[in-house]
Amino acid sequence: MTGRFHGVGVGPGDPELITLRAARLIASADVVAYHAGVGRESNARRIAAGLIPDTAVEEQLTYPVTTGTTDHPGGYAGALADFYEESAARLAAHLDAGRDVVLLSEGDPLFYGSYMYMHDRLSERYETAIVPGVPAFAAAASAAAAPLARQTDVLTVLPGTLPEPELARRLADTDAAVVMKLGRTFSAVRRALAAAGRLEHAVYVERASMDGERRLPAAEVDPETVPYFSLVLVTGDSRNGRRSREGPAPEPTASAAAAPAAELLVVGLGPGPEGWLTAEAADVLAGVDHVVGYAPYVNRVPQRPGLTRHASGNTVELDRARLALDLARRGERVAVVSGGDAGVFGMATAVFEAAEDPAYRDVPVRVLPGVSAVQAVAARAGAPVGGDFAVMSLSDRLKPWEVIERRLRAVAEADLALAVYNPASRSRTGQVATARRVLLEHRKPDTVVVVGRDVGREGESLTVTTLEELDPAAVDMRCLLIVGASGTRVSEAGRVWTPRWVRP
Repeated sequence: MTGRFHGVGVGPGDPELITLRAARLIASADVVAYHAGVGRESNARRIAAGLIPDTAVEEQLTYPVTTGTTDHPGGYAGALADFYEESAARLAAHLDAGRDVVLLSEGDPLFYGSYMYMHDRLSERYETAIVPGVPAFAAAASAAAAPLARQTDVLTVLPGTLPEPELARRLADTDAAVVMKLGRTFSAVRRALAAAGRLEHAVYVERASMDGERRLPAAEVDPETVPYFSLVLVTGDSRNGRRSREGPAPEPTASAAAAPAAELLVVGLGPGPEGWLTAEAADVLAGVDHVVGYAPYVNRVPQRPGLTRHASGNTVELDRARLALDLARRGERVAVVSGGDAGVFGMATAVFEAAEDPAYRDVPVRVLPGVSAVQAVAARAGAPVGGDFAVMSLSDRLKPWEVIERRLRAVAEADLALAVYNPASRSRTGQVATARRVLLEHRKPDTVVVVGRDVGREGESLTVTTLEELDPAAVDMRCLLIVGASGTRVSEAGRVWTPRWVRP
């Protein structure tokens, strides 16, 4: 009979925070295991030292490296993978011999803990139980007497190792936050807090519940003194008076209502790469106080001090537009962002539709052009829209499918190259096949088709095929199609182009 495997959380540092169940299991364990850095005492063992019986076999699992530098042929990741395999084999030998193994984990075993890597390797082979422990951020919040979240506040836990712009974005977009894994990352974390406008309310806690516990404003911390056992708390209270990210703008005060309306800017961000953002758009985004848009597009705008972000879902365009108009009517500097060109199946038309309301008659609206998705895909392919062309969306959310079919036939009969946006989605899986059938009523089977997926972004692909060979199942919501005209051709080098001239 094999032994039982236990992942036991021992809390953040104070032995008195160990749960009764954890204490009982440690005191009766045949084997007590724990992780430790090279040349360092295991903090988990230090916490539980008074409970480990003299009869227990101790297994110290010493990390081969603690930074990204190693001569292992697989690099840092390879060195750790081998270490975890070897550690699991050591513990498995005890379990196979019928010994119960307790693996100590600082804080909670399933929260940024090394226990999880042993769990992945052993839990399917041996009877396994997990004992939760008090996480470090709970002890830190108690030490700082800082209520983290109230009512509907959103609490986000972030590793300080995130890229600085991403960390700033996430800090700005949440009500309350815990930033862990500090140490050498602290300088970047503090810059991210400042960019998100949260530094003033950020509390640094070091060695929570341990000897040498220290807490002070994050703005006052010397980065050279920050140990690994530290974190930053940003409480939900720091957002008091701030509007919900997806809710309506607060009612203006009397003085704000009297202020002249500001110009509302509608900005096309391009299809993805930073280099495809126009200089005009970059200048505007650097000066506004609010950015409104679909979450993935808002996320592309770097967070900075003074910038408030308003991200929302994909089917609430008019709500977004009204929020932006309300802010601009109060005199706030606002940009509505849209992928590609805002005027090509983007937010510009939604803003103008909402602005028809007489309440917004005094709000001027200006649209800034961006590189469109059809331009990006066409450029990658060559020049497939070098002659007359049409642009259509296959989405039938705002127009009946009957209208889409009628327009497809008209474009096909007119022998225009055709750029197709929104060819498919999770709920629209059959429309590409239908569109292909409609086009084949008027186009030859060997008509050139370009399928661009995620052009300009990670995982970009470009496929040149024909209308007959086009596989509808290979087209998804991340694709844009260009169906050539009768004169569209493919060069020997594989470049697709449509002549400027048309033979009589």
